[in-house]
Amino acid sequence: MDPGPWTPDNKYNRSMRPSALWKNLPAEKRLIAATAFWNDEHGVEQQVEVIVTIARKLNFRPKSVPSLPIERRAKLLAGMDDVSDVVASRALIAYHLEAERPMMGAFLDALGITHDNGLITAEDVAAPDKARLTEAVRTLKTTFPADAVQLYLHTLVLLDGDTWANLDGLINPAA
Repeated sequence: MDPGPWTPDNKYNRSMRPSALWKNLPAEKRLIAATAFWNDEHGVEQQVEVIVTIARKLNFRPKSVPSLPIERRAKLLAGMDDVSDVVASRALIAYHLEAERPMMGAFLDALGITHDNGLITAEDVAAPDKARLTEAVRTLKTTFPADAVQLYLHTLVLLDGDTWANLDGLINPAA
């Protein structure tokens, strides 16, 4: 079942896969995420996957795609609805690290989790309790745009459902 376009008004869908979340991102966020994806030095494997896909679509040789300007590669990726979960996950991570670090840092600060500019520094992080998460989410929702908060929280649960399982019930705008 397709959950329909992703907006801050949509209900949180725990069964949604990263590729579906990508597909339903607004075009402007998808372009920012695609640009961040190409700038991500940790996403080489996923970049190769996208290079091969773009080469097939454009009838190019794969070695020609990296020579395209990053703006063109980003636009091509942003226009792809059918990315794998691995590519979507990497793009969502890159998006948040590039565009949403202040929100990530504020959230981790509110939870008392040690981080470096929004990036968790500890190897293992225990799942935060519901009360602390509730307060941290409330802080985010009063400080940052609703769509950004919902996307961030949804991404956390999709990519690390064990650690962030207690976010269930807190992601939707009314929560």
